[in-house]
Amino acid sequence: MKKILPASLLLLTLSLQAEPLGYHEIQTDAAGRIVPWSAPQPSVAYDRIIKSVWSFWKGLGNCSNGIPYFYQHQVWSPGHDARGLGGDQLAMALSSLQLLHAYTGDPEITRYMRGIADFVLDHGLSLATDTWPNLPYPYNTSIHGGNYDGDMRAGKGFLQPDKAASFGAELLALFEMTGEMRYRDAASAIADTLAAKAVPGDDAHSPWPFRVNARTGELPAKASAYAAYTANWTGALRLFDELARLKAGHQATYQSARNTLIAWLKNYPLKTRNWGPFFEDVSFWSNTEINADTMAWYLLEYPDRFDSSPGFGSAAARSILDWTLSTFGTNRWAAYGVTAIQEQTAYRVPGNSHTSRHASVELLYAEKSGSTLHKEEAIRQLNWATYMVADDGKNRYPNDDIWLTDGYGDYLRHYLRAMAAAPELAPTGQNHLLRSSSILRQIHYSPDRIEYATFDSASLERLRIDFEPARVTADNQKLKRFKSAADIKKRDGYYYEPAGPRAGLLEIHHSGSDMVAIIR
Repeated sequence: MKKILPASLLLLTLSLQAEPLGYHEIQTDAAGRIVPWSAPQPSVAYDRIIKSVWSFWKGLGNCSNGIPYFYQHQVWSPGHDARGLGGDQLAMALSSLQLLHAYTGDPEITRYMRGIADFVLDHGLSLATDTWPNLPYPYNTSIHGGNYDGDMRAGKGFLQPDKAASFGAELLALFEMTGEMRYRDAASAIADTLAAKAVPGDDAHSPWPFRVNARTGELPAKASAYAAYTANWTGALRLFDELARLKAGHQATYQSARNTLIAWLKNYPLKTRNWGPFFEDVSFWSNTEINADTMAWYLLEYPDRFDSSPGFGSAAARSILDWTLSTFGTNRWAAYGVTAIQEQTAYRVPGNSHTSRHASVELLYAEKSGSTLHKEEAIRQLNWATYMVADDGKNRYPNDDIWLTDGYGDYLRHYLRAMAAAPELAPTGQNHLLRSSSILRQIHYSPDRIEYATFDSASLERLRIDFEPARVTADNQKLKRFKSAADIKKRDGYYYEPAGPRAGLLEIHHSGSDMVAIIR
């Protein structure tokens, strides 16, 4: 016999079950916790989200001038939105697409990435004779003019050095994918300018300003106090780090600038929590989630690059993540066991990219530290962010527009990084490379074999696959299978997990070859 609920309780239950979020109604598990809208299993839902978002993205088409819509607009609308590019949109895109290429093996992704890089280098750099030379502009002041030439708020001639640094770091990754020297040389030129302009900074000035006139070196006349500061410098760290590893460019000046930057980060934002502005459409002071959590990600991903003190990276990252939760977390969906993350202090609206970013960094923290205190909620945060994606791959900021940053370039990478940190979130019954310590130059998936090539001959990869390998080779030499994942960190070989929640996990370490094959 069915139990009859009191009318008030029945109404409450129905309202919770039917509450809309993004494009869908909230779905829950037996405990009332939020699950993805498309399937209760995150591993199924996240894979679907990744593929549908990429499908919509690559189908955006061109504007009337023949240039891809994604290159010229920050918001998608059927009638072509009147706003130009998002400040970090193209660097974000390269970041997500590099991970997506490894995940899918789709060669179209590499072609798309090259198109972005070539367009910027051909149509968007400050002049070699400018005070701030060879840096990409973040905005097209004439939306369909076919060039990047300024800043959305400060106007023509102004650029954002933090966005230039991020783009330079992604150019180096693309160089390693393709071997195209143009990308390495352009990244070196960006690093040269940044290194030459680095200053010690203080509580009101970062080592480089947030906005600056490329030709004159002047800050914008309006809101100049806020144009002098941002803490979005993980791109600069990655740029200098990788140029040093490649032994490219002017090593001494890069190291000096990097030391200056690290000293400033330790003395100011890591202490004061003034992470400062990021977004191109804000011209006043605002603390942003992206600056803080991206630094936490860097500290976890590269713990020895910033400070070699034991435990520094994890402790500093935990402090940042806790600050983000207390500063930007909202309890609007607490009934569903999730804390969504707001964008910034000037715009306290929870976002798909911001919530999924925080979740991915929490999962990385859980992997690196061994602490799982925030892991389940991080998965629910990823679940929450799936609701912004429609069946056809449109990805809308909650109750707002379809931003090509938040919904595309700055979205896919968080799900891909989450799968890498917690491989049980990757789909079963499929084959995907989730992580590599070296950039992948190419990868090919077939039913009986996975083959890939890394930029470096020494690398560590993590995959989730649908078969138990009969053989794993590097340069056609068979690798030894180990019983423990810890063994592969010490020597060449592989580890496969046949059962349990992470069944299909495959980790490979190779140090003498850049060519790897996994044979069924």
